[in-house]
Amino acid sequence: MGARTHPLGPPARRGCLGDSVIKVFGHTHGLKASQHKQLERLCRRRVPPDRLVTQELARELCGITHELRRQVGVLVDRRGDVTHVMVGDARSIEMPDWGRMRAGVGRLRGLRCIKAHLGDEGLSKDDETDLALLRLDAMATVATRDDGLPGDVYTAALRPASEGEPSIQHLDPVAPSLLDLDFRDFIRALEEELARADRTREVGDGERAVLVVVTAGRNEEDTEYHTQELRELADSAGVAVTDVFVQRRRRVDPKTVLGAGKLQDLSLRCFQSDVDLVIFDHDLTPTQARNLTERIDLRVIDRTQLILDIFAQRASTRDGKLQVELAQLKYRLPRLAQRGDRSLSRLAGGIGARGPGESKLEVDRRRVRDRVARLERDLRNLERQRAGRRQRRSRRGLPVLSIVGYTNAGKSTLLRALTRREVHVEDKMFATLDPASRRLRFPRDREVIVTDTVGFIRDLPPDLMAAFHATLEELREADLLLHVVDATGDDVDRRLGAVHQVLQEIGLGDKPELLVFNKVDRLPPGEGARLAARHHGVAVSAVTRSGLRELLERAEDDLGAVLLGPGDGAAYAQEGGWA
Repeated sequence: MGARTHPLGPPARRGCLGDSVIKVFGHTHGLKASQHKQLERLCRRRVPPDRLVTQELARELCGITHELRRQVGVLVDRRGDVTHVMVGDARSIEMPDWGRMRAGVGRLRGLRCIKAHLGDEGLSKDDETDLALLRLDAMATVATRDDGLPGDVYTAALRPASEGEPSIQHLDPVAPSLLDLDFRDFIRALEEELARADRTREVGDGERAVLVVVTAGRNEEDTEYHTQELRELADSAGVAVTDVFVQRRRRVDPKTVLGAGKLQDLSLRCFQSDVDLVIFDHDLTPTQARNLTERIDLRVIDRTQLILDIFAQRASTRDGKLQVELAQLKYRLPRLAQRGDRSLSRLAGGIGARGPGESKLEVDRRRVRDRVARLERDLRNLERQRAGRRQRRSRRGLPVLSIVGYTNAGKSTLLRALTRREVHVEDKMFATLDPASRRLRFPRDREVIVTDTVGFIRDLPPDLMAAFHATLEELREADLLLHVVDATGDDVDRRLGAVHQVLQEIGLGDKPELLVFNKVDRLPPGEGARLAARHHGVAVSAVTRSGLRELLERAEDDLGAVLLGPGDGAAYAQEGGWA
């Protein structure tokens, strides 16, 4: 795995460099006393600051590697002092956990890794991953010949990420004695270049993300559908997608979702793409989220968190803000608890847990629970107010049409076109969140109330469903549902099924509906009408207002049939029986 750290390691042996203590990390078990002394002598080596590696250090590294049949490496700071000595196995070395050493725009770690490989394999994927994620000054591997002497030195360093080019530069392999690189000037120029690139990156618009989709037994069509939907969600959240990472496997890994090799590739690709976060299509468990964050060293969110973030951006009314905050807190609470360990708790009692005060974990959890209880109380009050408004509306005897459908199907655009009232419209998923109600007059001079609710999506997060229970209650009062469908999509049947599933989950599966196929102006002539006829719906374009009269007439007839009974709806409406 890239950026591997060895936080504890075996009991360290000490070397001496001035007053500092240098430790030998890694697989030192089973070594002879003489071999330990050889490793300790590496601690006293010094490299001139303007040299990447010297012939003497390369010869000593290769000699020990040849004898131990294990990779041996050192970390060298910019003064040329050896700060760490590492022993690995025949294929890799684990980096020590040195913590935070340097920070700032364009700054590198201030350490270069020099190690000897068994054979002439050059730089491995692990080497490149360590270089990228740990932001080392350079990664240099020395090939160990069959006689134990050093061969060529393979060197890689970072460079600013650019379109179409990798963010790691490789120098030509050369023998240690022939290296003529002024390493001090090279690093100074490289950090200046990285700082300029980072400052340019900071003024860019929005965050950048890599999308991750694991097939988990899905077929190719389903995977493509899920990937495209995740792209649209990211775009709606204002996130720029730089790359899509797909792994085909039968089921997700219970610890990290991805396999170990793919996770390493993802880490390197994230660095090369210069992204801010990673978005997974699968809902992550608290353990998976924590493991991925530690391995990738970036913010990691899942599809549910992305949807919650979009809702938080879109909510404008007090109802909407309270509902979104409640959903977010309920989602975060188990993840907050997962961060803790029973050893951190002072409420559990027992040896080592007694004493005054609470741990930060308990304080945070208690505050979240208190806030959740308060939000639920406020939402119950708002639900009573909304129920009162519905009751007053029902006393007026006006029927109710509710517009439902998959997100970004054009529901708000249709409401604006029908009522000629100003409604926020945007070509993004969940562009409008807060419900809106308007009066509508039918061609036969009959009035109804039209309501627009939040859009649906497949696998709507349960916490969001629970928080928006009061808003979805508006649908229960509807006499007829206008189910708006994006006619231009390649997955019309899939989205129809997703909306019907949500309606079934909230107990409205039997509510009468009229299918409205929107955006037919983007289809070839006649195709929208054929699609609507196949589903017994109506083809309209809310933008060009074509098909609206037919929609109103069908809605009026269907509404009359609902209120009176099948077969008499048109006559009932004609006679003004429900006006």
